[in-house]
Amino acid sequence: HLNPTREYLESWDAEEVNRKHKRKPPTRPWSRRLFFFALIWVECSISSLLQISRSLQYPFHTSLQLGEGAFSVVIEATKKGTNEHYAVKVVTKSKLTKEDEIALKDEIAVLNELKHEHIIRLYNVYEEPSYYYLVTEQMKGGELFDRIVSKSFYNEKEARDVCKILFEAIGYCHSKSVAHRDLKPENLLLQSEDNDSAIKIADFGFAKKVLTPNSLTTQCGTPGYVAPEILEGVAYDTKSDMWSLGVIVYILLGGYPPFIEQNQRELFRKIRKGQYEFHEEYWGSVSKDAKHLISSLLTVDPAKRLSAAEALNHKWVKADAKKLAEQDLGVNLAEFKKYNARRKFKGAVQAVIMANKLTSLGADFKRDLQ
Repeated sequence: HLNPTREYLESWDAEEVNRKHKRKPPTRPWSRRLFFFALIWVECSISSLLQISRSLQYPFHTSLQLGEGAFSVVIEATKKGTNEHYAVKVVTKSKLTKEDEIALKDEIAVLNELKHEHIIRLYNVYEEPSYYYLVTEQMKGGELFDRIVSKSFYNEKEARDVCKILFEAIGYCHSKSVAHRDLKPENLLLQSEDNDSAIKIADFGFAKKVLTPNSLTTQCGTPGYVAPEILEGVAYDTKSDMWSLGVIVYILLGGYPPFIEQNQRELFRKIRKGQYEFHEEYWGSVSKDAKHLISSLLTVDPAKRLSAAEALNHKWVKADAKKLAEQDLGVNLAEFKKYNARRKFKGAVQAVIMANKLTSLGADFKRDLQ
């Protein structure tokens, strides 16, 4: 049972473990890297469901597989004695490159530092010779976008309330000098099935500390949501997250993304130029202040782009709730439902062909930038 910090993962002293647990020193030398003897034994079935051996003392019972990634699976776990439910991300070490392992440890370090009601909580980290286990809170409400498209009615107040939560959560990250770098609908989750405001930002696999302005250089993210400066290959910082939020706000109000092309090269060209439209059919009834907010976020020059704090102080975000509730988005909700269905199908296909986490910009990323 570990506090999920980089310090514990990288520099645990075996002698301290022996002293605390009154164990005899091991007969072979230990490295300073954390190592525990068989905390749990994991068996992978044909269906990829993981089960923990009953013969070992471990604080969780496991049941269903909740998801699967390139080098990990996520399983549902119930804590013994409390019946509390968690999600456990099981990472297979042998599938990790050196870069992947560094990214994983960065993710753990970042999540350990971030304590916010709208950011997914990391409780514990376990390690054994072949696996890492990350114990997080379980998001039983599914994806935020799935909840929205299940509605019969939808208005600007509901969209504004979501945006405000996202600005607050990302503003908190930025106050801690953390850039998320992969904000997209799939990473906006709901904690429960009956509370629309219990939104959590998840998947900090690309998250990085920004020690000085414009100090990030890695080209990462997801096509359609990635900021122009990342595509240009110039140094960037937390403002790249605000571009991604601009894309999300556009979808929340319009029902479809601002940048969408079958050809990824053309998609990247439009993003780099900030080339998008407010089509009258869907945006004619959307308030001018809402469109102004989007334009202020989808600004190619990061220096002129709104920060999270500035977005929270925007006129539309602070507008009267009753007035915004009168701004119906029914027509756009229908488009939103069609877009979400396409997104889910595309996501299922990409999950099969994705080689690893660092290819989320696409296998032909470099070519498409030319």
